[in-house]
Amino acid sequence: MLKNLTPERYHMAATNCLQLPAIAIGNFTHPTRSFAAVTRSSLTEQSQSPSSVAAKRHLLRLVSDQDRGLKTQSDPQKLSQIIEAIDLLAAVGRGTVTTDGSLSSTWRMLWTTEKEQLFIVKNASFFGTSAGDVLQVIDVEKKTLNNVITFPPDGVFFVRSDIQVASSQRVNFQFTSAVLRGKGWEFPLPPFGQGWFESLYIDDEIRVVKDIRQDYLIVERAPYSWKE
Repeated sequence: MLKNLTPERYHMAATNCLQLPAIAIGNFTHPTRSFAAVTRSSLTEQSQSPSSVAAKRHLLRLVSDQDRGLKTQSDPQKLSQIIEAIDLLAAVGRGTVTTDGSLSSTWRMLWTTEKEQLFIVKNASFFGTSAGDVLQVIDVEKKTLNNVITFPPDGVFFVRSDIQVASSQRVNFQFTSAVLRGKGWEFPLPPFGQGWFESLYIDDEIRVVKDIRQDYLIVERAPYSWKE
């Protein structure tokens, strides 16, 4: 898929992606949930209060038709509704620890407010390809985070980061390296940037995040583990 990219487009794509704080993006189509995912969700909800279940379902309904955030950009009323729903779920998560082992996972993005990310979502075809799943791969024990954009069937762009737990809900990060990879080739890129993000709410199904730039992110646990 990435064979038509020129070096100039490599640089442009990489520059845009490396300017992002801790989250990578892509073109989103909500996956059909498997029986296992439905079962996991049901088990999660059984352990939660009715108010938290309702708040989560409400938030997921609001973002389900927003094309990963693209539609929200031109709909301030919808944006306000989503942020209000995030605040309700953050209230549920207040005082909980979200930076322990439960943070370690392959997370797939559902929605964001980050303009750079949404620009790449909207204009992925400009780079001669299309984006697949967009992921955060976090390992708290190893203190690593990979931001990943997949370009099926063979392409991927990922940025490696070191992370440090700063509090019960905040994680600091610093980029360490970046790679744009296609079938049979690899293009290393110089990383730059550091910052923090806070996981305001986390359970067995989703995580809600606010970052250093006051942008928001909603991710779900992917049904697979991404490996380099």
